[in-house]
Formats: sequence, structure tokens, C-alpha cells
Amino acid sequence: MGMSRDWAAYYRKTGQRPPRATLLFALDRFDAEPAMSGPRLAVDLGSGSGRDVVEMLRRGWRVLAIDAETSAIEQMREREELADNASLETKVTRFEDADWPPADLVNSSFALPLCPPDRFPDLWARIVDSLKPGGRFSGQLYGPRDSWADRDGMTIVDRPVLDALLKGLEVEMLDEEEDDSTTPRGEAKHWHVFHIVARKPDG
Repeated sequence: MGMSRDWAAYYRKTGQRPPRATLLFALDRFDAEPAMSGPRLAVDLGSGSGRDVVEMLRRGWRVLAIDAETSAIEQMREREELADNASLETKVTRFEDADWPPADLVNSSFALPLCPPDRFPDLWARIVDSLKPGGRFSGQLYGPRDSWADRDGMTIVDRPVLDALLKGLEVEMLDEEEDDSTTPRGEAKHWHVFHIVARKPDG
């Protein structure tokens, strides 16, 4: 994302896109496991206008969606595919300031790099601590060759740092991507992205 903060326009452009592949991978892993007695809980950090949230709800999850932008939450709640009885709770706050309960899944699609570097270690610790045994994290972090790596306030990780963050978790997906494309805002960008799904061990 660019840093111009025209978030309402950004959400309009991205809201109808399909859910992220990392989320679908994590959800499919859960679907392959024995069914629980009740719905699982997912926390979506930086949920935007809900392109991932609607998929979790469609699969019967309870979802707590957290985003700093009121416009994102408003657009999410206006989505036609969002059922009236959807088990959705929302919070408008920066995710590094948010509290959330123990969760089966913490999803954060292309949002964690927006956490200020001085606050990221605490945020990551809270993500891992909040995962129930067998719970998963799905999302992305940016690598040092990303064209936004020199922007103030962005969290960037190299591979050794990433490996340290994932220590103690069972890494089910770790795809490193480098690509040149255009952002939803029309900005040319070189992407250096780590796509991650990691599971907290049982017990």
C-alpha cells in the first residue's frame, strides 16, 4: 500500500478481489482436521473492506476484524455477501494497539509491514501468544529488496530475522516472492514478499 492514506478509494478497488492464497491455504488445513464442537475464532488484523473476512465467515468461522480505518469497517459491513446473521465483530483501532482473545487463526494480509518497527516485536509476540494450540498465523511480511523498504514506519525483515520470528512454530507455507507490478493505486512497485502460514504446536 502507498502511504497517501486515501484508504476509502483503496478499499473500493481491492474489496471485491478474491481472498488471499495464504488464508485459503490455512483454512484448507483447518478443514482437513477433525471438526470442532463449535465455530472457530479468527482475528483479522488490518482487515480492510473484508476480502478475507467474508471467506472465513462463509466457512462458518467467527471473526473479529480489526482495522484503523472507519471506512474499511463501513464498507465491510455493506458487502452484499455478508449475511445478516454473520458472526462478525469489528474494532476500529490500529492493530498494534488492539487486544483480542485467544484465537484459532490470526490472519493479516499485507498489513503487518505497516506496523512501526519499534512496536513490531511486541505485536508479533502477542500474535503468537494468542494462538491456541494448533492455531495458525497466515499473512505476509516484506523483505529488504521491496521498493517500500526505505519508507519510514515500515517493518521490513530479512530471512534470518524471519526464521527467528517463526522459531517454535510449524511452518506450513513460506514462499518468497519478488515481482514488479502495479499497486491498486496505480503505483509501479518491486515486491519482495514472504507469504507465510505457520502453526502453533499442540500442547
